[in-house]
Amino acid sequence: MPYVLILLLLLGLFFGPGLWARYTFKRYSKPRKDMPGTGGELARHLLDRFGMPNYQVEVADAEGDHFDPASNTVRLSQDNYAGTSLTAVAVAAHEVGHAIQHHRGEHKLKLRTRLAKTANSAQKIGAAVILIAPLVALLSRAPSVIVLQIIFGLGTMLLATLVHLITLPVEFDASFGKALPILREGYVRPKDLPKIKRILRAAALTYVAASLSSLLSLGRWIAILRR
Repeated sequence: MPYVLILLLLLGLFFGPGLWARYTFKRYSKPRKDMPGTGGELARHLLDRFGMPNYQVEVADAEGDHFDPASNTVRLSQDNYAGTSLTAVAVAAHEVGHAIQHHRGEHKLKLRTRLAKTANSAQKIGAAVILIAPLVALLSRAPSVIVLQIIFGLGTMLLATLVHLITLPVEFDASFGKALPILREGYVRPKDLPKIKRILRAAALTYVAASLSSLLSLGRWIAILRR
């Protein structure tokens, strides 16, 4: 029974934040007639308002809602770009929050951008190193080399998880340091602010979900290697 409880707790830890974020986005995704515009239109308005006419707003591809600092582009999913729901408005404001961080040259976003690039490369290298470990073991017959190779591979994959955790202050600032104060200025009705806060919290915690997903991937590799 204790093992079942531990398993359920672990499953809740790994999958809970992501499921909660998706549930929250879906819950407030119904179109609202009282919204003056779409998420895409709000993003464009805010970028112009904060002196960023050279920043773009586009429909996102498979990556979903995000801000791309390399091209100064806010990308929103089709539903959020063309939608008039609370989710569309809040997510658009959140991503514009990242654009504001970038425009102002805030240190935390610069650090996150550099670390994310490093972590993505390191994660690919780590996966490749672990994949070729059996071949190296067969050719070298040197256990110490294999152990070092596995440690290196797992370490580089763990780096991606750490990066996601480091980015949390950046995400919460985009939601509650940038987006929420802006939306409070009359962009949404006061009665909707508690709902907006939930959506903004979910937007920030999507990186927690990504972090836990990375840990789960790391755990699978460890389980495979133990066999």
